[in-house]
Amino acid sequence: METAASKSCADLAEAGREYYGRGWVLGTSGNFSKLLARDPIRIGITASGLEKGQLDETSFLELDENGEILHGSGKPSAETSIHATIYRAIPTVGSVLHTHSVWGTILSDLLFDQGAIEIEGYEMLKGLSGVTTHEHVETVPIIANSQDYAQLAQAIEDQLAEFPDIHGIYLHRHGLYTWGETVSEARRHIEIFEFLFEVVGRSIELGI
Repeated sequence: METAASKSCADLAEAGREYYGRGWVLGTSGNFSKLLARDPIRIGITASGLEKGQLDETSFLELDENGEILHGSGKPSAETSIHATIYRAIPTVGSVLHTHSVWGTILSDLLFDQGAIEIEGYEMLKGLSGVTTHEHVETVPIIANSQDYAQLAQAIEDQLAEFPDIHGIYLHRHGLYTWGETVSEARRHIEIFEFLFEVVGRSIELGI
């Protein structure tokens, strides 16, 4: 059945199909959402357990800020609380995307003890909203993964309070969360981060 979420989340389905093809959400990994309304909060989000390469108009649920299903069929992602936390913490956010790539996962492990992936000096950094120079230092905090999603949501909220200008957070050995004012902006941030993660990873691998 067509719902408010299904009608307005076609751009998320397109992102899922593209990112599956690029190896960033293989299997049933990842989840995508967009804000349908802010007062009260209404979120359109992928249902759990779906292959992102096959997303269509039936793949999305409409939830309230507590993760309760208002429309759609299926089970909400266990990570819905993380999406809701980001929407509450950053009032300008209109979309949250979560991917699982090879290079990001490797860096999250390699740099876990440092607490963050730090990226500096690359022209591609200017693809991140508000960044105007390659001299920018982008910090992507790495937080310990957990199956306690309330705990994870609180850890992410704490990072956003400490680093309000960041564009993404990495769960250790898990995946990237990034966001934007629109789905298009969030998609761009994913592409910028994935490019930079691979550059940084290959540079470390080559010792340069």
